[in-house]
Parts: sequence; structure tokens; C-alpha cells
Amino acid sequence: MVVIVGGGVIGVCAAYYLAAAGARVSVLEQGEIGSGSSYGNAGLVVPSHSMPLAAPGVWQQGLKWMRDPESPFYIKPRLDPALLAWLWRFRRACTEAHVRRALPLLRDLSYRSLTLFRELAALDGVEFGFRQDGALAVYRTPAGYAHAQHEARRLEASGLPAKIVDAAGARDLEPSLARDVVGGVLFPDDAHLVPDRFVRGLARVAEARGVALRPGTEVLGFRTAGHRVTTVETTRGPVAADTVVLAAGSWSAGVARGLGLRLPIQPAKGYSVTYARPAAGPRLPLLLGEARFAVTPMGEQLRFAGTLELAGLDFSINRRRVEAIVRGAARYLVGVEGLPLREIWRGLRPCTPDGLPLVGRPAGWENVILATGHAMIGVSLGPITGKLVAQLVAGSAPEMDLALLDPDRFA
Repeated sequence: MVVIVGGGVIGVCAAYYLAAAGARVSVLEQGEIGSGSSYGNAGLVVPSHSMPLAAPGVWQQGLKWMRDPESPFYIKPRLDPALLAWLWRFRRACTEAHVRRALPLLRDLSYRSLTLFRELAALDGVEFGFRQDGALAVYRTPAGYAHAQHEARRLEASGLPAKIVDAAGARDLEPSLARDVVGGVLFPDDAHLVPDRFVRGLARVAEARGVALRPGTEVLGFRTAGHRVTTVETTRGPVAADTVVLAAGSWSAGVARGLGLRLPIQPAKGYSVTYARPAAGPRLPLLLGEARFAVTPMGEQLRFAGTLELAGLDFSINRRRVEAIVRGAARYLVGVEGLPLREIWRGLRPCTPDGLPLVGRPAGWENVILATGHAMIGVSLGPITGKLVAQLVAGSAPEMDLALLDPDRFA
């Protein structure tokens, strides 16, 4: 029995591919399947986001933002040794050498995941609004636009298509843009979907293939024998395990402590505000450059999603940050003021200091696999991560080199 801890996008994708390979699988989720950060995110599948979170200049920009409660990146003041250690590691990872190593891997993972999304979208009984229409990053300042052009050229040199457009070209692509948008970059390979429909739809398919879904089941600890986990202790009784896959997102660090593992994961709170979608658009997913959040059309809904707030396992809603998102959208788009509100949401994204997930077997445990730490690209990398987990469980060589994702790289 493969026991997966976590019923979000990573855990459900792993369950699906494991079941397809013939494994017996049980998914333990403390809440509902597809809740948490898999529910209200921007729903973007973004090869364009192959630059790791830790990159040159990010630390300096973060220092300017981190004390502003309305900024795209905010750190809640607190004396937390784990946070201080994370920030130190993050600063050390913000190098050109790190980007050169990480970008090709994130690119390849993203494109492989995109192929798998197309396959999953063709499954009977699964409909999650998958569309590959591209995504348009737009900018209101000459400085932001200039920086975007520099990054676009770098991405193109790395094999990621990016088309630079001026203000008129941006409005031709998306007529709902405000007049003071100065230009943008079109990423034609990007796609989008409705994230909760994807996770829950794929979970139903996995369940039909024999996966046991166990919502409302919180992990309390583990029984072990030697270097193996034999049983997962839960609030609903013990669950025998031949293999344990830890895919609990921002809760992974806490769960992993029961195995003596110290995972440098910080929960990064993000927000989304979902409205009824206006008839006039937008029709494309938009990345609002200086504001650092996304606008995603999802059928009859329109979602604004983003921000990064390091505040620990804190689910409170900071209304100032929500209002900053709403105001920011109105600066880039026309016709979005006064829309009927559907939902305000917040969730916690699991961030590692170098911006790369933890995927693989940690030292000291023969039958434990980690699949966590995906930060803001968990949806993007969900299918490929699930596929890699299934290959690791089967004992076959993973289809991609996972050296940069080594769970022990911070030890």
C-alpha cells in the first residue's frame, strides 16, 4: 500500500499515476480533497515561470517590499529561527549561477507537465476548463517594461518562446487593457484551467481506479521499524504502509518532523478574489507586471490571484492586501470595478529557499518519498511530479534528472 499524505494537486496527481501503474493507494487529507492552496489559486500552467523564485535582484527588491503590508512580498514581523534561517538560505540562493542551473530543469518539467495536462484533459469524466491560449504579461511603467524585455530575451535564449509587444500590440491581444499600459510580453505556450475542478475531477478518476480517498484524516505520527515506516498514525486510526509519499504542501515540514526530517519550507500566504466575469473580458490570462499578480478568466468567473506573505501557518485575512489586489487590477484593466463578488480566498504555498521543490527519497528512510515545496507553481508541475513519484515508487529511473530537487540538499 502506498500512503500519500496530502490530497492537493501533487498528492492527487501522484495517486492517479500510481493507480495507473497498478499500485494500491490511499490518500490521507486533513481537510477536503482539493482544498488548501490547490483550490483558489490562479490556475496557471506556466512554462514562462521557469525562472526560480530565488534569482539575482529578488533579495534587494524584497527588502524594499517586505515591510509594506500592501506590497507583493510581505514578511510579518516575528522572531522565528526557522524563518531567519530560511531567509539566509534564500539570500544565498539569489545568484546567477543558481538561475543557470535551475532554469533548464524548471523549463523541462513545465513542458512535460503541459503534455500530461493535455492527456488528462482528454480523459472521460474530467472537465477542468483547460485552455492553452497563452498568457500576456503587461506593464504600466517604462522601467517594468524594460526589465520584462530583458527577461523575455533570456527566456527565449533558453528555449521558451516570448513575444515582446508594444502598447498597441498588447491592446490588440487584450482589448480590456487600460490606456496607460505601456507594453507587454506574450507567452504563447502558457495555459490555464480551473484548479479545484482539475484536482477533484482527477481524484474521482483515481478513486474509480481503486484509490482510497480519506478526507478529514490528519496525520499524527508514524510507527517505524529500522529504516522503514510501517504505519501512519492518524486521527481515524492507523494505516499500514509499504511506501509513504509526503505531499502535504505547507504542512509537510510539520509532518516530516515525525520522521526526524527538517524541511526548510515556509508557508507563503497568497490571496485570490473571484468575481463574475464581465462580458467584455479579459479573454486572456494576464500577469500584471508591477503589481505581481495574475488575472485568470475561468468560464463565468474572473479571478485575481497573487501576493506572497511570509506569516507562518496563519490563515487570517489581511484586508489591506486583498484591497490592494482589487485596486491594482483596476489600474491595468477597464470594466472590472463593481463586479459581483463570488469569493475571497487565501491559501498557503510551500516555499523552499532556492525556489525548487523537494522530490525524491530522503536519506535514512528506505520507503519515504517527498513531493513538496512547489511554491507558486504547484499546479504547473502537478502532473509531472505525480508521474515522477510513480516512477520512484516503482523503483524505475525517473524520466528526468532530479539531482537539483534532492530533498537532502539543505541538510
